[in-house]
Amino acid sequence: MARVINFSAGPAALPLSVLEYAQQEFLDHEGTGMSLIEHSHRGAAYAKVHEEAKALLRELMDIPETHAVLFMQGGATAQFALAPMNLRGPGESADYIMTGTWSNKALAEARITGDARVAGTGEVDGTYMRVPEQAGLELDSNAAYVHMTTNNTIVGTQFHRFPDTGDVPLVADMSSDILWRPIDVSKFGLIYAGAQKNLGPAGITVLILRKDLAGRSPDTIPKIFRYKTILEGDSLQNTIPTFAVYMVRTVLRWVKAQGGARAMEKRNREKARMIYGMIDGNPDFFRCPVEVDSRSVMNPVFRLPSEDLEKRLVADAAEAGMVGIKGHRSVGGIRTSMYNAMEPESVQKFVDFAQAFAKRHQ
Repeated sequence: MARVINFSAGPAALPLSVLEYAQQEFLDHEGTGMSLIEHSHRGAAYAKVHEEAKALLRELMDIPETHAVLFMQGGATAQFALAPMNLRGPGESADYIMTGTWSNKALAEARITGDARVAGTGEVDGTYMRVPEQAGLELDSNAAYVHMTTNNTIVGTQFHRFPDTGDVPLVADMSSDILWRPIDVSKFGLIYAGAQKNLGPAGITVLILRKDLAGRSPDTIPKIFRYKTILEGDSLQNTIPTFAVYMVRTVLRWVKAQGGARAMEKRNREKARMIYGMIDGNPDFFRCPVEVDSRSVMNPVFRLPSEDLEKRLVADAAEAGMVGIKGHRSVGGIRTSMYNAMEPESVQKFVDFAQAFAKRHQ
C-alpha cells in the first residue's frame, strides 16, 4: 500500500499511528470481544472512551471548570443555527464578524430566527484578503454575543489575535484551527468545531460551552437542540456517534504524546514557514493574495501565473502522490491544508516539488 500525502481541507489527514491503532483493535475493543462501534453508548466500555476524550481535551486546551466539553451532531453548520437559537433572547441582536464563506453562512442562519448585525469585516474590494483588527470593529455592548470564524479555510485567512468583546460572550467557530496552538479558553463563551480537520473524522462536533450560558436555552426550541439538554445529559441524550468520539479520543492521545498544544504550534509554524517561504521567495511565479498579518497557518493559499499552470501543478502533484491541493471552487488557485496531523517532512516534499515545477515553467 502506498499512502498519498493528503492536503485536503476536510475531511483531512489523520495521524497514521491513530489509524493503525483503530485498525488494530477495530474487531476487539480493549479485549471486550466486540468492536467499539457495537458497544452501547451507555455501557462501561464507551463511557471510558467518552470521559477520556473530554478529559484529554480539557487538559490539552487548559479548559477551566467554568466551561463544559460537549459533543453534538450536525457539524459546524448546525451550530450556525443552534448558537443564536440558544444564546439570543427575544428582542436581542447578535454581532457577527465577517471573514468569508463560513461567517456569511453563520450570519444568514442567525437572521432566520432573529436580529443579527455585521460588526466588522475583512472584505476589501469584494474579496477577503485579511481579518479585521480590533479598531475596525463596531461592537454592540448590548449584543447577546459576538460571533467569529477563527480560521477561514477557503480564502486562507486567520485571526492571530482575538477581539476583546468585553462582557459580551465571544462565540467562535474553530472548526479548522482548534488546538493548533494554546489559547485562553476563558475568553470565550462558546467554541465549536467540526472534528474533521484537527480532531478526528467527520460526524461529531465538539463544543466548549461556558456553563452559565446553557441557562439561556429557551423552552421554545425542541429539547434536542437546547444546549441545556446536552449539558445535563452529558452529550448522551441520544445515541452519540461513538466511533467518531473514539477517534477524537485517540487523536487527542496522539497530540498529548507529541507534547500538547505548544508542540502543535511549533510544528504548525514550521510548516507555514516552509510554504510561505516558498511563495515569498519566488514572487514572479507564486503569489499569496492574503495580507501577511492575516495569513492562515492551517490553509495557505496561493496563485500561479495562469489557471492552466495551476491545473498542471494539481495534476503533476497527484501523480507524485500529493493530493487535495486544488483551491476551493469559489476562489480557485492552490490550497495546502496543513492541520496538526500533517507531517513537516510531507510539507517539505511538496515545497521541493513545487519549486522544481516553477523552475520548469518560468
